[in-house]
Amino acid sequence: MAEEVEVRTASGVQGLFDAAAKPVKKPHEMTGLALAYMGDAVWEIIIREHLLQSGEMKPDRLHKFATKFVKAKAQSDVLHMLMPGLSEEELSIVKRGRNAKSGSSPKNGNLIDYRHATGFESLLGYLYLRGEYNRLHELSGAAINWLLDETNQPT
Repeated sequence: MAEEVEVRTASGVQGLFDAAAKPVKKPHEMTGLALAYMGDAVWEIIIREHLLQSGEMKPDRLHKFATKFVKAKAQSDVLHMLMPGLSEEELSIVKRGRNAKSGSSPKNGNLIDYRHATGFESLLGYLYLRGEYNRLHELSGAAINWLLDETNQPT
């Protein structure tokens, strides 16, 4: 079993935007795919920061480890692990992302994993855009720890 790691990433993504800027649309008004678009970027930053915080610095190894966290199958599996602890509102966002028709098909993996991954990314995008950084931190930390246990990756 991998050692429990503290994930500090939510504070990192928190500082990337101008808090005074008024969004054109509120997160609950955005499409599932728009939320997933943001969530994909948030998850990528969270994973990259986690890997750097763990001490890994070689670009080829960083990429190799990162792909194990960001691939659709991993995100789909994480979503299934997290779902019992999600609120009704969060489940609604997941379903909106999962059921969105993107018009593209997955390059690797299957369509069901791809759809569930989109739901996971929608949730992360929603939490980020709403400024719910504590919840984003909680879910991303649980996700990373679960993935570390499942893949026996270095912390």
